[in-house]
Amino acid sequence: MKLTLRQLQVFVEVARHDSVSRAAESLALSQSATSTALAELERQFDCQLFDRQGKRLALNALGRQLLPRAVGLLDQTREIEQLLSGGHGFGSLQVGATLTVGNYLATLLIGHFMQRHPECRVGLQVHNTAHVVQQVANYELDLGLIEGDCQHADLEVQPWVADELVVFAAPQHPLAGRREVSLEELSREAWILRERGSGTRLAFDQAMRHHPAPLNIRLELEHTEAIKRAVESGLGIGCISRLALRDAFRRGSLVPLETPQLDLGRQFWFIWHKQKYQTAAMREFLELCRSFTAGVTRSDQINLPSIA
Repeated sequence: MKLTLRQLQVFVEVARHDSVSRAAESLALSQSATSTALAELERQFDCQLFDRQGKRLALNALGRQLLPRAVGLLDQTREIEQLLSGGHGFGSLQVGATLTVGNYLATLLIGHFMQRHPECRVGLQVHNTAHVVQQVANYELDLGLIEGDCQHADLEVQPWVADELVVFAAPQHPLAGRREVSLEELSREAWILRERGSGTRLAFDQAMRHHPAPLNIRLELEHTEAIKRAVESGLGIGCISRLALRDAFRRGSLVPLETPQLDLGRQFWFIWHKQKYQTAAMREFLELCRSFTAGVTRSDQINLPSIA
């Protein structure tokens, strides 16, 4: 064979980082060795895989064709290494999750997965929907667990479990305890909301799209726990997943507001690249996620057992 796995590894990292220097850092190689490996790959086949734009390298058409095949071959190589080392072919798994899924579901699911497969190296990154979608599209993550809409042409999107947002307030708030709260009443309140780009904010904006008056948005925060603390402190009302509020509602530190005029239902989704080779770890983790939500109609009804 003319090419080596190291050359493909260098190619993939350069493609991910658009830079030889950052790829070298990722691989713990010298910049000279990284540049030489890439140049040798292109020289051997008399081809060019990147368009050079100053110090930045951008994949050209041939490079884009090669990338999913190279990523898949490297994934299979890691499975073979694990198998030959006495494992079950579970090399590694990189998962991305949006904030609600990451904080309240993914960490527990990954914990159970690692108990079953301690030989597998698992990573979890928690970002908003837009960021996770981009990472999966760039082959930086094997799987994404998201709560927002995904229309990326290169990604496979499959439904996981239904979720529901809920408007909530501190128990001493004037609207607390009401049988029903109208849109007009909601529009007069100060709001504490997730940032734009998050799946939660997208679902909220979609639910409020027919309301003509702009809302009084006092704070936009990136973390659901910060939103809950702000609402508990009386700074305004909020709207996040019922899953994230389950314990607070049980304690009575926060209360739901009944808003029948708002459609706050949404979906949690699995996403992965359409051309991504599905490793044994990916398949097993997806099966684990589905088994935990089997028979459940909404995310806050999931009974996740504690990790020993």
